[in-house]
Amino acid sequence: MTCSLQTNPWQVQTVTIREIIPELDDIATYRLEHASDGDYAFQPGQFNMLYIPGVGESAISMSGDPHRHDSWVHTVRVAGNVTRTLASMRVGDTLGLRGPFGTGWPVDAWRGHDVILVAGGVGLAPLRPVIYDILRRRTEFGRVWLILGARTPSGLLYPKEYHDWMHHGITVQQTVDRAVDDWQGNVGVVTLLLDRVRLPSPDNTVVVTCGPEVMMRFTAMSAARRRIPAARVWVSLERNMQCAAGLCGHCQLAEEFVCKDGPVFRYDRVARLMTVEGL
Repeated sequence: MTCSLQTNPWQVQTVTIREIIPELDDIATYRLEHASDGDYAFQPGQFNMLYIPGVGESAISMSGDPHRHDSWVHTVRVAGNVTRTLASMRVGDTLGLRGPFGTGWPVDAWRGHDVILVAGGVGLAPLRPVIYDILRRRTEFGRVWLILGARTPSGLLYPKEYHDWMHHGITVQQTVDRAVDDWQGNVGVVTLLLDRVRLPSPDNTVVVTCGPEVMMRFTAMSAARRRIPAARVWVSLERNMQCAAGLCGHCQLAEEFVCKDGPVFRYDRVARLMTVEGL
């Protein structure tokens, strides 16, 4: 289920901001529309390059429903010149877009399996399309857990959607590093919750994680302790992606190019690279 706005990945298409949804203090979700009537499909886990003339480009994962082809949804955290400029834009403003790029989460291969989604902070954004995809064909999967972590309760992303996800068969568990007076939930790292999940069949379980690399590494270690095969653990890596086509080398991670070989990787393919500090 992949196609792009154009066949030439270097051609920038003009898109219009149709909706801005404030999420957290420095995070907002943008719904972008293209003038064409094309079929805008993407795989969960893929990203677009958002371009602001005179400022630059930034690689941003899609965070919307992969079954909706009328718009492109991106949840963006202010982290540099491009995202800072985007945060100052308004509904009706235009910007450039190239994509989609990269490999996505292999959701079809998880059919018949139990699935554990582990997200840290804004790492939930690239996983939200997976959630939407699973919910649309919920009967094709076994048990599904979503384990969310954030520094504080106010840092949990998309909280208004949790009830609907739980209502449709996903077990949602939340934890924070630091509690506040009215917080009644878990306190601690996400791996504590992963360690407590009752797994009917570890061999038939898939772990999918996105967030800070140290969190993903410890999530993979927790999965190994639960005897979940390393070949069934998937991670999404983040690097400085500038061309999105593996030509500039800015996103190179040893022999891998994150923009075209990833950003989604099977953990056993990149485990040795994630343990090298500063690589």
